[in-house]
Amino acid sequence: MPGFWDNNAVAQAVLKEISSHKKWVESHARFVSDLQDLEELLEMADHEAGNDLKELQSHLDDLATGLAAFEFSAMLSGPDDYRDGILSIHPGAGGTESQDWADMLFRMYNRWAERKNFKTELIDYQPGEEAGLKSATIEVKGEYAYGLLKAESGVHRLVRISPFDANARRHTSFVSVHVYPLVEDNIEIEIKDEEIRIDTFRASGAGGQHVNKTSSAIRITHVPTGIVVTCQSERSQYKNKDSAMTVLKSRLYQLKKEEENKRMERFEKSKKKIEWGSQIRSYVFHPYNMVKDHRTSVETGNVQAVMDGDIDRFIEAYLADPEINVS
Repeated sequence: MPGFWDNNAVAQAVLKEISSHKKWVESHARFVSDLQDLEELLEMADHEAGNDLKELQSHLDDLATGLAAFEFSAMLSGPDDYRDGILSIHPGAGGTESQDWADMLFRMYNRWAERKNFKTELIDYQPGEEAGLKSATIEVKGEYAYGLLKAESGVHRLVRISPFDANARRHTSFVSVHVYPLVEDNIEIEIKDEEIRIDTFRASGAGGQHVNKTSSAIRITHVPTGIVVTCQSERSQYKNKDSAMTVLKSRLYQLKKEEENKRMERFEKSKKKIEWGSQIRSYVFHPYNMVKDHRTSVETGNVQAVMDGDIDRFIEAYLADPEINVS
């Protein structure tokens, strides 16, 4: 294609998309070939020879394991599932209590990314006044990062004895998590200069403690939608602006997708609103230990493992349910 390499960023994005489709096709072809090989082994097997049966069973087990993984990858067939993801965390009402809960989720998702060998990049982190965080945004890079993380969009509810309450009373806290596909240069999202307002300020807190001597942090407001994006992870104002624009484009792209989905009857029937009182998951630390996903009814009593990033069971159950997994 003439001019394909003129824009390297666009070319790399296209190649990445091609690679994701190629892997799926190659996996399918490999399983077809393996199945044919097993059929031939079965025809030739001497049923009185135990070694032949053991070898055949070993091949069958390997094929079953591979097919299970393949079936799971087939769930990630949305047009953006192969992309990297942007995850943002915002505490609800409740001050320090909710802000601490937001920081706990921030740690949980970073631990999950480590388990998956995904790379994370801190875009923005605004610490709470006493503890926790006011907001945080991270970029998660890895195969199907967005496709997996989209299961986490929604309100997360915590019930525990508050460490900030002198009377040791039980508190309920809410935090909203939003996940967007990372928009690359091969996706066209038009943002007019007159539609945005750019403010600079001094960075502070995690990711910003080394750059707060100058006004390097960037806040971009998209006036038509009211979307506000901040970035303070870099020393350079230019780099922060570039990162903030990437996040803004991703959020506008997601907004466009949601508006299109609203026109679909299936989406209207299955959509779960992200608002207080309609939490997707509850984390109970007291009077008992349990984490339960309200969409799939999957639950576990091992709260500590979940907070250490063991959340794949919830993600997989979400992806396996066609009624709630709407790409």
